[in-house]
Amino acid sequence: LKVKRGINEVITTIMLNSVAVGLIAYLLREPLRDPALGKNANGATRRLPESAWFPGFADPFGWLGIGAPSREVGGFIVVAIIVGIVVAFVMARTRFGFDLRASGKNATAAEASGVPAGRMTMQAMLISGALAGLVGMPQVLGEDHAFSINFVAGLGFSGIAVALLGRNSPIGIAFAAILFAFLDRAGPSLQRVDIPPSVVVITQGVIVLSVVIVNEVARRIVERADERRAGGVVVTGPNQLATSEVTP
Repeated sequence: LKVKRGINEVITTIMLNSVAVGLIAYLLREPLRDPALGKNANGATRRLPESAWFPGFADPFGWLGIGAPSREVGGFIVVAIIVGIVVAFVMARTRFGFDLRASGKNATAAEASGVPAGRMTMQAMLISGALAGLVGMPQVLGEDHAFSINFVAGLGFSGIAVALLGRNSPIGIAFAAILFAFLDRAGPSLQRVDIPPSVVVITQGVIVLSVVIVNEVARRIVERADERRAGGVVVTGPNQLATSEVTP
């Protein structure tokens, strides 16, 4: 739909969420349901064998002289670091990454330069969708060891907020993810001192809005500075330049 018809991918994705949720509910109720579960139990798949579990760790905190956390750190953090390094390298140091960035910046210009922008868009969506799907693996492989209807919701929307806050940079996203994780884990502690957990959501929203506003203001300042440095040069023809005064 994005490549052939130019339809906004955000809108179609949000609309297709309901289709995906309905399909998963059907699969957990019929084909993939654990037959050992009772009729009144929530739908879930068979429990994974122990060889498929992805263990966490807490020992490194002791090595650093830091008290062990109340729960183990998910082992998938290692996978996240490796994926971040690979993505950063591919985007900055390979021809594929250059073509991908060029297609995202200006698809028309990329096509004129010989870059298949449509194909790059399809590849970007497939790869990013696969990477985004990894966000659910820590819960399936590290905690529940099965997929159930009680799977944590809203991870995708949190990922969008983290990406915005990190400005789509792997390093920025890592720090943004740590910040959001800290705020999420602070929710239960706030309830103990009679502070509603909605404060966490409000704080996250304020942070994202602040970053978006600052980015827009900075972009406009840079554009105005570029216009001033250009000295009022205006292109009037293929090989002609005309100068004009720049009005403050």
